[in-house]
Amino acid sequence: MSVRCLFLCLWLCASAHAQGFAGLGAPAKGFASPVRGGELSFPADHGAHSEYRIEWWYLTANLEDSQGRPYGAQWTLFRTALTPGEGGGWSDPQLYMGHAALTSRTDHVFAERLGRGGTGQAGVRTSPFGASIDDWSMKSLAAAEADPLSHLELFAAGPAFSYRLTAKSDRPLILHGDRGYSLKSASGQASYYYSQPFYKVTGEIELNGRRTKVSGQAWLDREWSSQPLAADQTGWDWFSLHFDNGEKLMGFSLRDSANGFSSGTWISREGRGIPLSRNSLKAIPLAYTRVEGRRIPTRWRIVLEARRIDVTLRAINPKAFMKTSAPYWEGPVTISGSHPGQGYLEMTGYE
Repeated sequence: MSVRCLFLCLWLCASAHAQGFAGLGAPAKGFASPVRGGELSFPADHGAHSEYRIEWWYLTANLEDSQGRPYGAQWTLFRTALTPGEGGGWSDPQLYMGHAALTSRTDHVFAERLGRGGTGQAGVRTSPFGASIDDWSMKSLAAAEADPLSHLELFAAGPAFSYRLTAKSDRPLILHGDRGYSLKSASGQASYYYSQPFYKVTGEIELNGRRTKVSGQAWLDREWSSQPLAADQTGWDWFSLHFDNGEKLMGFSLRDSANGFSSGTWISREGRGIPLSRNSLKAIPLAYTRVEGRRIPTRWRIVLEARRIDVTLRAINPKAFMKTSAPYWEGPVTISGSHPGQGYLEMTGYE
């Protein structure tokens, strides 16, 4: 059995007895759990938290070329642990999976990488900050006195695409929920969750052999937990929205056997995060696309009455499906209605 196949078996076995999407609702005996009132500390919390079972470094970018043609780019490193803690070489229990994608109106191309902690193939360091798997990288270019995530360079490549992007922000990190403690269910499942949603991006993409200069904006999510879903939560719909007036909205709606659970954060132009009250965000599917045998909503109405938000999200490419080890839909959207703009949409658990 190849190393790649062995890793994939280990990753899938870790969630084989899954509850909730991809095993995220399964009990996590022996792992740490997020605690309300815990203080996040930077730059230390930009790194890996090996005592927790699940973690990710997740950047999505809305881009345009000189002709105004839209693109979306995704760079993600996932970490999952077989047991808490770290080790040397192949005894290290930390497994890593990388996803990268590039989306246009006509194309959606993606790649997946798998790696093992402790071998040098994949991991995250805090000083200087860098996250990598094989030759894919997210590394800090920030000055010594600045937050390491304020200036990043990203690289990823697959069979039909590559990109190298530089992302810079002069705004603060946004802590979601209660100072970073983000509740995910009525029964108390939670994660630690913060974002940098204010990046300005420049760089170059290559798609199907054609290189193009691009610019735009990006959003980085950092999240870790051990059991972020309840056992009956089958998936989620997650939105990161950049409005043209400079305000932003992160929202998620988790699907379960009852009435669902939604939450999110309103973000001011200056960088102040204001938590939404539970279930005040309404996410209403309007149209569906058949993708890889699944019926997936690719046009949405988002309503947040407290902020007079009533917008429609439309996927620029309804076929933006990530046919990876844990499959999901991920792609850029346009926003029309009360607050026009652009953003990203992620949907999991659709059959």
